[in-house]
Amino acid sequence: MMKAVGAVLGVMIAACALPIGAQTMGQVAAPSVDYYGDARPDAPELAARGNFQVGVRTQVMEHPDQLDILNATPTNPNPRYTRKLTLEVWYPASLAAGEREHTVYTDVLGSGPGNAARPNTPFQFPGRAARDAAPRPAGTASARYPLVIVSHGYPGSRLQMSYLTENLASKGYVVVAIDHPESTRADKAGFPSTLLNRPLDDLFVLATVAAWAQPGSGHFLAGQVDADRTALLGYSMGGYGALNTIGAGISAAAVAFVPGGSLAVHQHGNPAFEARRDRRIKAAVAFAPWGGANKMWDDAGLAGVRAPVLFIAGDQDDISGYEEGVRRLFRGVVHADRYLLTYRGARHNVAPNPPPRAAAAAGLEDFMAYAEPAWDSRRINNINQHFVTAFLGVTLKGQPLQAYLDLPPLPSGGAAGADAAPWKGFPKRSAVGLDLEHLPAR
Repeated sequence: MMKAVGAVLGVMIAACALPIGAQTMGQVAAPSVDYYGDARPDAPELAARGNFQVGVRTQVMEHPDQLDILNATPTNPNPRYTRKLTLEVWYPASLAAGEREHTVYTDVLGSGPGNAARPNTPFQFPGRAARDAAPRPAGTASARYPLVIVSHGYPGSRLQMSYLTENLASKGYVVVAIDHPESTRADKAGFPSTLLNRPLDDLFVLATVAAWAQPGSGHFLAGQVDADRTALLGYSMGGYGALNTIGAGISAAAVAFVPGGSLAVHQHGNPAFEARRDRRIKAAVAFAPWGGANKMWDDAGLAGVRAPVLFIAGDQDDISGYEEGVRRLFRGVVHADRYLLTYRGARHNVAPNPPPRAAAAAGLEDFMAYAEPAWDSRRINNINQHFVTAFLGVTLKGQPLQAYLDLPPLPSGGAAGADAAPWKGFPKRSAVGLDLEHLPAR
């Protein structure tokens, strides 16, 4: 049965798979290819790709002198190391003659090195972006592209949400997705590293990209990015990190989750934590953020968030929790203008790309690391593109897209019939299985 499922899911990859190393060949033609994120016929309006061509580059940066929490001991409580962060950067591009928006990404399955039951297995999938293409000049300073920093789940990868990162770049954003060391499928290690380092990685990437963006920096993004208009976009543990970064200080009880007190750097009320708030971050999108059901935050900590937040979750989430998890966070960030988009019947995987063929072939656990049992992943991807486009358009660009967020509730039961409450941008009869709630800041 799994082989049959894998064959169906793999049609689009089998039609276009390229040899290892082809991901460096942005100019390779790829006729008749389906890409993650392409709009289904019933996709809502704002899921459509934008007007910009998209380039993609891989960048590697080093964050020196960081606490090596996984090697800390009572006799050596402060070991230091350099965190090597691999980034994938999508951006508006100007393609040369013969270049096409096509690349091949290489990722891995599995649950960390040395796991015989779920070994790291490389796989490839196509992307609609031109590898190493020239950036499209932003023109004036006021026209620079806002920045979106993307943080994956635990474990995950910087390529986990390529359907969304490519889509946002086509709409005039520079999108930077992080491979968080010790938290990817390739190098998964102890959970304390993820708890400690997610917010620190986010802030370091923001500072680094802001430096790249300075005119005369010599970087290909020089003069292209407006880091003063930044959003964080995080999935699961990436959502935890994003919320902490924008002001949700963890509780005193949560500090005890990691021996030695190192998590106090993220604690509500710690003057160092309060001082690091970065005003350049204007919004956050939190997909199935972890921590609400695990008591990472008390009410006072959640009240520290001031930036607008779009929460996206499934009401059957058995990883982050829903009522005592994501909904608790949504209700608790009382000083933020916030939205909660709920997929009825969905579990935790409301953010990733669809399951690749290799995941289906690898077995149930790898398949279910991507799949949603009651939803088509491509449908979820299109809906996410639509609402994230509206939310970031309003919060980062001041675009007149608020009407796509001011929506009436959909019927939750009863007899089928004509749309009782049409949602702007959704084709007729397609706005089902969803809830969108809005709470203004107090």
